[in-house]
Amino acid sequence: MSNCSPCSITRIEYDGGRHPILLDDLRNARRGKGWTQKALADRSGVSEQAIYRLERGIGSVATLNAAMTALEFRLTGIGPGKTLAEQLRARRLKRGIALDALAVRTGLTRKTISNIERGGGSIASLMRLMEALAPKAKRRAPERAYWGQGDKEDRDSRFTPPEFMNNIYAAFGTVDIDPCAHRLSPVVAKRRILLDEGGDGLIDDWSGRLAFVNPPFSAQLKWLQRAHEQWRVGNVEAVVCLVPARTDSVWFHDTLTADADICLLQGRVRFLDTKGGSQPTPFSLMLVALGTTAQQKAAWNGLVDGLWLARR
Repeated sequence: MSNCSPCSITRIEYDGGRHPILLDDLRNARRGKGWTQKALADRSGVSEQAIYRLERGIGSVATLNAAMTALEFRLTGIGPGKTLAEQLRARRLKRGIALDALAVRTGLTRKTISNIERGGGSIASLMRLMEALAPKAKRRAPERAYWGQGDKEDRDSRFTPPEFMNNIYAAFGTVDIDPCAHRLSPVVAKRRILLDEGGDGLIDDWSGRLAFVNPPFSAQLKWLQRAHEQWRVGNVEAVVCLVPARTDSVWFHDTLTADADICLLQGRVRFLDTKGGSQPTPFSLMLVALGTTAQQKAAWNGLVDGLWLARR
C-alpha cells in the first residue's frame, strides 16, 4: 500500500509493513477473548492461515467480514449496514459520490469499488476506500454491561468461580474431565478439552469418573444432550452440569427429567469474566447431575442452598 495517498487513520508499524489501526484492533479483540488464531478461524469458517494473513493486512474482504462477525467487532463513523461493505456503500451514497469520481480519488477501478461494496475484493483495496470515505472510522466499544439475549459471546465467556468449584469438589469429588474447558477457567480437572488446541467436547469422547460441565450458555441444550449421551454409553460414570434453569424443551421433559437429578439453586452465582472481574447471573441456575449418589447429593445440600426436584 505504499503507492496510496497518506491515510488519516492512525497507522502502526507491524511485521515490516504499515497497516491501519483497524487490523491492530481486530487482533486485540481476538486476544481479549482469549482466542488463538486457530480458534478465530474455526469460529469464522476460514483457515488458520487466512487469519494469520488477515492480521498482517493480506487477504480478502470476505475473510475480514467473517472475522468481524465472529468477534462481534463493529466500527463507528461510517454508516448504517450489517457489514463493513454495506456501511461503506451507504457512506458513499450519503455523500453523493459517484463510483467514477471515487475511483479517481482512490486510484481504484470502478469495478474494484463495486466488488468491495458487494463484500468482495482485497483488504488492501478496502483500506484505500476507507481512507477516502471514512478516515475517522474507529472500533465501537464492546457492550458488556449485562448478559443480554443478543450478547452471545458475553454470555459464553464466563467462568465458574473457585469458591463454587470448591463445593463441587467437596460434594462430588475430583473432576476427571472438563469437556468445554477454557484456558482462563479456574476449574481444576485431570483432563481438559480445549477448543484452541483442536479439541471439541461435542465431538471428542469424554472419559473418567466425574465430568464437570459449565457449557457456553448459548448452546446449553446441545451440551446437556452430549453429557447425557456420554454418561449413557458409559464413557463417564457421573456428570455435573451448571446451567441456566431453562426447562422448556421437549427433550428436557421427556428424557432429562427421567435420568437426571436436578437442583434449583437459591441465589445467584458471580461468574468470572476474561478480565478477572465478576458479575452475578441475571437468571436462575440449576445443577444437573447424572450418575451421582444420594450421599453426594446430601453433601451438596450441606454446602449450597437449593431444591432438588423429584425424579419423573
